[in-house]
Amino acid sequence: MILLQATIAEALGDTSAVTQAAASLVESGTEKMNLLDMAMKGGWIMIVLAVLSILCFYILFERLGKYKKAANRDPHFMDRIIDYVKNGEIKSAVNFCQAFDTPFGHIIEKGVSMVGRSRRDIQAGMENAANIEIAKLEKGLSGMSTIASAAPMIGFLGTVIGMVRAFWEMANAGNNIDVSLLSGGIYEAMITTVGGLIVGIIALFAYNFLVGKVDRITNEMESFILDFVDKVGE
Repeated sequence: MILLQATIAEALGDTSAVTQAAASLVESGTEKMNLLDMAMKGGWIMIVLAVLSILCFYILFERLGKYKKAANRDPHFMDRIIDYVKNGEIKSAVNFCQAFDTPFGHIIEKGVSMVGRSRRDIQAGMENAANIEIAKLEKGLSGMSTIASAAPMIGFLGTVIGMVRAFWEMANAGNNIDVSLLSGGIYEAMITTVGGLIVGIIALFAYNFLVGKVDRITNEMESFILDFVDKVGE
């Protein structure tokens, strides 16, 4: 009907009508892109990517909470510990460290319990305690790294599966080959690649961000250990 109107309008020389009819034709034949519909057409691969994205954000926010707690400490913490040690109140110093229940408190607790030994022994013991705390802070980062590398590969797998399905349908169509068979299959297949790249990029940035947080806390731990050893040695 729209094509008939455009033909008649062109024959009568009404260019505005032609333009309006052409616009109506384009509008009626074009579907608006919907992200949810696109994701649903990706098949079961998109479900896997959705699970990976949820796991990625869970690790991110859970680790950020741990790192915030680890970095939260009393600015006068070291002074209180040194006062206890100088006065010979080792038990009080240990209890004070346990009250904080943070990586820094656990490290200092180890150092306090070794007061009376050589500086080298105290430093070695605190470094061992620090390694244990760092391992706890790095928990979940390997999973984040796996998501960052696996998500794009899973998305590409979905693309290959979609392409195989599209060509299989064309092969079974015989002489009734329709361009929509190929274009529809490719369209659905490429969605998984886009989804995999999005999840992988987010996971990669999140992983590097968390690694930077751990490195910063590790440097603070090293400074904390040296400060304690120096003050105890004095």
